[in-house]
This record gives sequence, C-alpha cells and structure tokens, in this order.
Amino acid sequence: MNFPFVHTSGDTLDFEVTVPDYPSADGWTLKYYLTPRFTTPAQAQVVLTATGNADGTYQVQASPATTAAWAAGAYGWSRLVEKVGARQTLTSSEDQGEVQIRQNPATAAQGYDGRSDARRRLDEVETAIDALASGAVKAYTIGTRSMTKQDLPDMIVWRDRLAAAVANEDAAAKMAAGGPNPRIAGIRFNRI
Repeated sequence: MNFPFVHTSGDTLDFEVTVPDYPSADGWTLKYYLTPRFTTPAQAQVVLTATGNADGTYQVQASPATTAAWAAGAYGWSRLVEKVGARQTLTSSEDQGEVQIRQNPATAAQGYDGRSDARRRLDEVETAIDALASGAVKAYTIGTRSMTKQDLPDMIVWRDRLAAAVANEDAAAKMAAGGPNPRIAGIRFNRI
C-alpha cells in the first residue's frame, strides 16, 4: 500500500510500504513530505519519517494527536530515502501523489461542508439548472457568476464536466480503499 488518497484529521495513520531499491535493512530511512496546496488556513509542510522493519519494509505511522493538527484540504505528497552520506528523491508515479485530509468530525464547527469543491459546485449547478429549466426563475447567481435562461446549454456542459470530476474522485477513493478500478469493465467469454 502507498499513501492513502483520503485521510481524516484526528485518525491514526498506519500503513506498510516497500521501496525495493532502498530497503530499510540496508540502512535507508524513508520520509514522506505532505505539502498543503492551499494557503488558508496556514499549514506547515508535514514530514513523516517511516520506521524500518526487519524484513526491509517501512511502517509509516502518525498518532491521532499528530494528525489532529493537520488542516483539512488537499496536500501533495512526495517521498525520499536517506542514509549517512546519501539522499535520493524518489520520482516514479508511485512516489508522489495527492491526499485529501478531511475535517475531524469531532471538532467540526457548525456550517462545515465536507464535500469536495467539485461535488459542491456540481450540486449548485444542478440546483440552478432545475430552477432555470422549470421556468421558476429567469436568472441565477452562483458565487460571483450570474446566469440567465439563455445560458442553460452552457450550464449543462459545466454540469457534465463537474460530474466527470466527481466520478474521478469517487473512483480514486474506491481504488485507494483497495477496490478495483470501477472505470474498467470486465468481460468474460464462455465457450459455447
């Protein structure tokens, strides 16, 4: 397993990972760097140092108290290995990615919306399309953008793009949880 796609602030982080070219048994230390992709609220880069296991694998752990300090939002992660006199940044597609840190439900304030930006915008656009299509309103405003009934075809295109983004988020979350890629259809052939 590699770094999870989604993690909740305040939950224990614990997974085992292998870096075949740099096993812990050879004296390497594995470090993960989580860099916030947001600017507000202020959040320092998170550095996690993995523990080497006897079989050469690494155990990546962070306590609930540690992860509780992580602000909710998107983080880019990357990893590197070090040992005395050497350092190697790992650059394959398995050595970097993104993790979405979710709000700790035990500390969420009233009004907190845990939906992703894409899902939140999709819901807003679908509400606007329903209102415009029903004829109940002739104009609609989402944030700073105003739309009128003539913009309905454009809104449908926008909705379809957001729906695709939400489907990608859902597929990535299912795969991160150990499930198969839901976008790959299996075909079975039987002899007749």
